[in-house]
Amino acid sequence: MAFLGGAWTPNVVWFLSGGPRRFGELKHDLEGISSKMLTQRLRQLEETGVVERVKSGENPLSLEYRLTSIGSELMPAIEAIVQVGLRLKLLEEKCPAGRTKPVRPRTLRAG
Repeated sequence: MAFLGGAWTPNVVWFLSGGPRRFGELKHDLEGISSKMLTQRLRQLEETGVVERVKSGENPLSLEYRLTSIGSELMPAIEAIVQVGLRLKLLEEKCPAGRTKPVRPRTLRAG
């Protein structure tokens, strides 16, 4: 979990699960991420063996990033987290933020 807990890490893995992506495509997909942060995450993921950088074409040179086989093994965990997040979001929509789920008051009986 510490590995996936890094800022933007699950998002990068998620978008790469759809196939190889260039840096600019990832930056567009990950709205709000800075170029510096994306570069850091991609380097970290490369160092851990989750992502590989592939050179494509000679002139002009293009770099693509893709998940390695071990990176693909992370997808069931990330998909499970997404499913739980969606269920939590539905619960939150039923019960507005700042309020806990309504509890039925207990009826007091005399005697």
